[in-house]
Amino acid sequence: MTRREDDEDEENRQRFADRALGYAEDAVYWSIAALLVCGSGVLLVSQVNTFLRLRNLPASTVMLQLLDSLLLVFIFVELLYAVRVCLRSREIAAEPFLIVGILAGIKEIVVLSVEAAKLLEKGPEFSRAIVEIGVLGVLVLLLAVAAFVLRQRRRDTEDAGEAVAEEQEAEEKGPKSK
Repeated sequence: MTRREDDEDEENRQRFADRALGYAEDAVYWSIAALLVCGSGVLLVSQVNTFLRLRNLPASTVMLQLLDSLLLVFIFVELLYAVRVCLRSREIAAEPFLIVGILAGIKEIVVLSVEAAKLLEKGPEFSRAIVEIGVLGVLVLLLAVAAFVLRQRRRDTEDAGEAVAEEQEAEEKGPKSK
């Protein structure tokens, strides 16, 4: 075997390994997507059941449970979107995960706010809940800023790419017209 044949064999092995791992990666992503879809469906059915079961309780309790579960469904759906982006672009995008973090933080803030109202007479527990709400609020704000910065950076990159493409087109047309 010559060196060239060895190099070609190595390239073929690498291509095969890359393809096999790509299929395995896709299978894992599809499995995750299927589980997220099933989980979202189960959460929705469970929420309808909970809503019907709690109909005799005060509206604030029912609405809190409803909002808490629906925010969890939104988290599942946003994770499903992240998996879809990963399958399509072959890279992990940070923005969907930042949005999941924002939703999770908001979910906890809502739940803690209602609990804090019940803890008003219990000084230390109320203070702890308020501090936790404040920390979660700052975290949500930081995640929102990070998502905004990522979105702006992506737009700037896309704009720069379009400008380069336009310049290349102008250069290609320029010499031909002379």
